[in-house]
Amino acid sequence: MKKIPTIFKKNIDTGLVSDEPNPICDWVFNGEGKATRKYDGTCTKIENGKYYKRRTIKNNKIPPPDFIEVDFDLNTNKRFGWLEVNSKSEDKYYREALPIGSLSDGTYELVGPKIQDNIEKFEKHTLIKHSEATVFNTVPRTFSGLKEWLSHLDIEGLVFHHPDGRMGKIKKKDFGLKRGAE
Repeated sequence: MKKIPTIFKKNIDTGLVSDEPNPICDWVFNGEGKATRKYDGTCTKIENGKYYKRRTIKNNKIPPPDFIEVDFDLNTNKRFGWLEVNSKSEDKYYREALPIGSLSDGTYELVGPKIQDNIEKFEKHTLIKHSEATVFNTVPRTFSGLKEWLSHLDIEGLVFHHPDGRMGKIKKKDFGLKRGAE
C-alpha cells in the first residue's frame, strides 16, 4: 500500500497544511469519492492467506531480505512495503488481533491497547478492515469547512476514496488540532 497523499499542500517548516489544495487530489474538491474514518493504528494486510505488517525503511538503510517493496520516495529516500507477520515477540499484538479462522484479503488497521497509545480506546487488539470503515456522507470539502468539521470529532481524520482507487487523506493534526475532548 502506497502512502496516501494529503489533500492540501503542507508547509515543510511547520508540518501543517496550507489552504492550497494538493493538485493530485483535485477530485476530492470536485466532490468525487466518499469519505471514511481514518483510524490511528498501524496498517496491515491479508493477502492469499498471509498476514503482513507495513514497514518504512528510512535513510537508505538496507531492507530485510523478506521485505516486499511497494513504493520508494526519491525526495526522502524512504522505502514503503510489507513484512510478513511471524512468531517473533515483536509481532505479538498483530497475532493477538488476528481472529481464529481467516480474514478476507484486504488492508486493515491494527488498533488496541499497545498500539499508538490506544487513542482509539479499544479493549483488545483488533483489526478494522479499511473498506469497512465508517462512511461520512456529508463532509465539507474546503479547507475551512474540513478544519471546523474535524474540530468537533474525536477521530484521527478522513480518507477520501475515489471510485478508480485513488485516495487522499486529511488528519486533525494537519490543521494543528488535537484529539480528545475539546
